[in-house]
Amino acid sequence: MFFVPDIIEKKKRGLKLSKDEIQFIIDGYVGGSIPDYQISALLMAIYFKGMDEEETTDLTMAMAHSGEIVDLSSIDGIKVDKHSTGGIADTTTLVLLPLASSVGVKVAKMSGRGLGHTGGTVDKLESIPGFCCELAPKTFIDSVNTIGAAITGQSKNLVPADKMLYALRDVTATVDSIPLIASSIMSKKIAGGADKIILDVKFGNGAFMKTFEDAQELGQLMVKIGELAGRETVAYITDMEQPLGLAIGNAIEVVEAIEVLKGKGHEDLLELCLEFASEMMLLAKIESDKTKAVQKLKDSIETGKALAKFKEIIGNQGGDSRVIQDYSLLPKAKYESEVAAAEDGYVNKIDAVRLGLTAMKLGAGRQKKDDIIDPAVGIWVYKKVGDKVKKGEVFAKILANDEAKLSWAVDETRKAFEFTLDPIEKRKVIWAKITKDEVLKF
Repeated sequence: MFFVPDIIEKKKRGLKLSKDEIQFIIDGYVGGSIPDYQISALLMAIYFKGMDEEETTDLTMAMAHSGEIVDLSSIDGIKVDKHSTGGIADTTTLVLLPLASSVGVKVAKMSGRGLGHTGGTVDKLESIPGFCCELAPKTFIDSVNTIGAAITGQSKNLVPADKMLYALRDVTATVDSIPLIASSIMSKKIAGGADKIILDVKFGNGAFMKTFEDAQELGQLMVKIGELAGRETVAYITDMEQPLGLAIGNAIEVVEAIEVLKGKGHEDLLELCLEFASEMMLLAKIESDKTKAVQKLKDSIETGKALAKFKEIIGNQGGDSRVIQDYSLLPKAKYESEVAAAEDGYVNKIDAVRLGLTAMKLGAGRQKKDDIIDPAVGIWVYKKVGDKVKKGEVFAKILANDEAKLSWAVDETRKAFEFTLDPIEKRKVIWAKITKDEVLKF
């Protein structure tokens, strides 16, 4: 039998907690026998003293097994999941789901809803009329076996320890602890039942990790946890110093995903999707050569196969698949306002967080979990870092349903862009790839 103050004291002194002590803490907190104030003290001790790889893995596994473990064994083939640490205009999953599926990867995707300035994949897809993300487990598995892909909301009983700990971290200023972030993410991925995992660890002003070094540390730790838990894991360090795609919202991100699948999307979003989808092909043993995998994916886009797969996924989950060709079927905002450049120049910087928060306050995101999403509102970004602009040229467009917020949103969007007279180099999207054996910098 353990005594909670002793465990807190041990971590306060920087000593290593045992697997049994960590299990005792998680079981007690989820079961209600250990109160918030003791867990808060332990979280603060972890924040200052850290945890080693073994401790973090033990915490991850205890959290993963605090609730339901999803069994995907009845799905044929190797199941590969992808997780992003969150960003602005990150439409990757909407493209990746049909793209990877169209070349034979079985994609059983569980996603969450958005909170704060980062969007949720479920919210985006539910802007398609009729689209249902609340699938019964059997329907979810049957869909993946039948058409190769399905997406569902996370079970309410998936990793309850993480929900409880995250709520506490949020109000005790212990969110930004790398062991606590890593265990939060990896516990959900392990409980989600995938055989192999791809992690998109973003850094920059629009991401949780602000520097490349911190993102690399987090990525390496999560890869190590995945390997220790018996799941082959690959992490990518990607740029979030500006929005990834051009759309920040819900319905408009569906539009952007369709455009990418038609071969017309922004090169940054396409590049990331091709990299992740080709890596999924390798992990799932669909293809053994990366160059050939990328070519197959490009062919799938060019021939319309990937787009047809998205149409099939939408129809299978009750959505109106006509949106593929008719964007007017998606929710449309009442008001629009263009933002034009005051003079000639180049885009020097974009404050991604400011844009994300502006879109959230227009109604595209949630400030609280019970806020209602407005799928029609958002921001189109037409220029990215390094792009040239001419005086009077439109570089962004606001979509709103509240006329009173329109001029405010225009002003906020204008403030998010910094221009210069001198040419600026465009930012790269992928900075590094981390496996158990190496860190490959791009």
